Amino acid sequence: MSEAEASRHRSARVILIDGAHRVLLWKSLDRPGMPEAGHRWHTPGGGVRDGETPAAAAARELREETGLAVRPRDLGPKIAETSGYADLGWARGVFQDDFFHLGVTAHHVEMGGQEAHETRHLAGHRWWPVGELAVTTETVHPLGLADLAADLAAGRVPPTPVVLPWHH
Repeated sequence: MSEAEASRHRSARVILIDGAHRVLLWKSLDRPGMPEAGHRWHTPGGGVRDGETPAAAAARELREETGLAVRPRDLGPKIAETSGYADLGWARGVFQDDFFHLGVTAHHVEMGGQEAHETRHLAGHRWWPVGELAVTTETVHPLGLADLAADLAAGRVPPTPVVLPWHH
């Protein structure tokens, strides 16, 4: 395995659920500028920077992507994780995604803090009703989000992080 293939990439993501039991998801294009190539839906979040804790990264990404400013401690402990190998074109190697949860009464998404590469890939957002996640034919990441979001919306927070299946 080459050095590039052996590299590790860590991200921190937030499962944001509002008072109407809806989960905020981003629509991400598989190939920027080519909507016909497909898309997937995923939670807000992104890369953990050197020296940054996953919770701090999740809070920073939430602010950049949605305009919602929270402290890392507001997110509580990590509630889920997934990891595996992926070749995304711009990076390849072992990826690990850590998930945090935040409940809000409501939130109007402000997209002004997004970075240039995010605006190329993102094609909008949607507040998904939790029940709809279990029956959609759309691609939603992380795998297993429907059950986890249903538990979170019902006030059932896992006592230890749930290990979700890898999605690539």
